[in-house]
Amino acid sequence: MTSAPTKPIDVPPFQLQTLISQCNARCAQALGSEIYVGCSNGELIRFALQADDPNTLEAYSIISRQSVPNDKPVDEIVLLPSISRVLVLSDHQIHFYTLPALDAVPPHIIKPIRHVIAFAVDQNHLKRPAPSSSAAIEPVDLCVIKRNSIAMYGLRERLYYQKEIPLQNGATLARRSGQYLCIADREQYNVIDLANAQLTPLMPLSQAPPEEAFPGPPGICITGDTPAEFLILSWTGASTLGVFVSGAGDPVRGTLEWPAHPRAVIFDYPYVAALLPNRTIEIHSIETQAIVQVLPAPLDDAEPRVALVAALSGYLVPSTQKSEKMRKVPVGLLRQPQVA
Repeated sequence: MTSAPTKPIDVPPFQLQTLISQCNARCAQALGSEIYVGCSNGELIRFALQADDPNTLEAYSIISRQSVPNDKPVDEIVLLPSISRVLVLSDHQIHFYTLPALDAVPPHIIKPIRHVIAFAVDQNHLKRPAPSSSAAIEPVDLCVIKRNSIAMYGLRERLYYQKEIPLQNGATLARRSGQYLCIADREQYNVIDLANAQLTPLMPLSQAPPEEAFPGPPGICITGDTPAEFLILSWTGASTLGVFVSGAGDPVRGTLEWPAHPRAVIFDYPYVAALLPNRTIEIHSIETQAIVQVLPAPLDDAEPRVALVAALSGYLVPSTQKSEKMRKVPVGLLRQPQVA
C-alpha cells in the first residue's frame, strides 16, 4: 500500500538510474566520481566513473577491492572529505581508511574503536569540502555509542578522545547536528545536549499496544543544521508519523505520514524520501508536507532496494540523455532590419 501525489509536480524531483549492477551491497556512499560499497562478506569495493570509449556512455567500474579485518559484514560507511578519511563500521568496530584510495590507516596512527553499537559524525562536519592547500584542517567531531555511554572524539591526522557521557539505556541509532545528538533506544527517541550532558525524552518508537511488535527499524534524519532539527518516525499501529523536532526537543513544522513503517528515510532539501516495505519510494515536500512523487517498486527482484543513502557532498551520474542533448541542430540566422 502506498499513497499518491494530490498535486504532482510537472517535473518530478527524482529519477532512478542504475549505476552499479551485480554487486552484493550492504551499504554504500558516493562522492564526486567515486562510489564506495561495503558488502556482506566484508569486502570494501571502490568504483570510479570511467569513459574507456568516447562513443559509449561513461560507467562506474571497480578500481580496487579489499576486505575489512575478520571478513565480517560492513554495516556502515561514512566519508569525511575535509580530512580525507573514511570510517567503516564492521563487527562493532570502527576502522579508519584514507580517502579516496581506501588504504587502511596503520594501527600505530589510529587504532580501531571497539565495542561500538552506533556512531554519529557531526553533520555540519560531514558537509565540509576537501581543504585547499592553504586552508587549515579543522577536526571532525564524532560520537560513539557504546553499551551504557557516549564517547566523544575529535579526528584529524589522529584520533583524540574528548569526554564520555553516561547513557543508561544505550542507543541503537544516532544522528548528530552540532551540539545536539538525537538517538533511539529500544523504546523511545531522545535528544541530548552534548555541551550540557542533558537528555530530553521525545516520543516512543511505537504508540501501538504493547503486544503489537514494532515493525522497525527506528528512523532519524537531520532536516536542519542551524538551528538543529530532526525528523523522527513513530509507529501508531496503523501508520507511521514523521515528527519534526528542534534540538531542544520542541515540535516544529507539520507532520508526515506513511501507510507502512519505512525501512529508511533520508533528507535532500526540500524533500524527504522514504523507502517503504513494498519497495516504493515516497517523496514528501518538507515545506508543505505533501507527497509530490512516488517511485514505483521494480517489476522483479533484480532491484531489491534495501536502503536509502544521502550523498551530502554530491556525486556524478552518467546522463542517458547526453547524446540527445548534444546533437547538432540547424539554427536559422536572420539579419534584423535597421531602425531609422
